[in-house]
Amino acid sequence: MAAFEIVLVEPQIPQNTGNIGRLCVATDSILHLIHPLGFSTSQKELKRAGLDYWQHLQVYEWADLDTFWHTYSPNERHFFFSTKAEQIYFDADFSQGGFLYFGREDAGLNESILHTYHTQVYKLPMKAGVRSINLATSVGAALYEGMRQCQCYKIL
Repeated sequence: MAAFEIVLVEPQIPQNTGNIGRLCVATDSILHLIHPLGFSTSQKELKRAGLDYWQHLQVYEWADLDTFWHTYSPNERHFFFSTKAEQIYFDADFSQGGFLYFGREDAGLNESILHTYHTQVYKLPMKAGVRSINLATSVGAALYEGMRQCQCYKIL
């Protein structure tokens, strides 16, 4: 079983998702795509960004977040990322692996999720005045911090 599972909630940009898919292959992580998506998974931009790695990706599509949560009920190993968080992701305990959630590029995660799971919401530190960074960059930073903490890199 993969140490980390990346959950993209309603991603809108195929190139970001393609890059994240390639990252998941490189780190032996699983990718979950929560609909509605802003693109088709057969779109050439998605495949181009994922290069020839896409065929090796463990990727699952879900009709909506409730359907996903019916299978993977949120617990302490579900981590949510938002620019609105109070906690920095360096303070999260990723040592047991888990699910890393990221929202739409244009809107982030739903406010109700951030409120319900407020003790599990983290942000990447950024200079004041910077709204956000690229989704694929955010996923990479969080995933590699998680791998560092659980020492997953030693088993790859």
